Amino acid sequence: MKLKYLFACTGFLAILGFIGIFTEEKLFLSFFAFIVDLQYFFIKDDEMWETYMCRSAAKAFCLGMFTMAICTFIQFMIGYTAAEALVSGLAAGWAAAVASNALLVAVYSFSASRAMRE
Repeated sequence: MKLKYLFACTGFLAILGFIGIFTEEKLFLSFFAFIVDLQYFFIKDDEMWETYMCRSAAKAFCLGMFTMAICTFIQFMIGYTAAEALVSGLAAGWAAAVASNALLVAVYSFSASRAMRE
């Protein structure tokens, strides 16, 4: 499977947004933000694109793990149960990884397009 299709498949997480429409859980509406990842089905990929996608994913993964560990530890120390602290830490780590990956991809894409114009 080509790497661009793997990244594009994350766009299918937008389907979870419908839970927010049909239930009272409006936080699920934020999953509609993943629909922008479907664009990767239609882009032309090259070695540079694969490099910055892998670089951003690796950095986002590490940031997510550090965030999870720190949030879990802090919440456990202030009195949350171990299960509550872990769930909160997992959620914070996942959110940090997703946000940082999106930001890094945007920065790398902008830098690459700017370098190609010059």
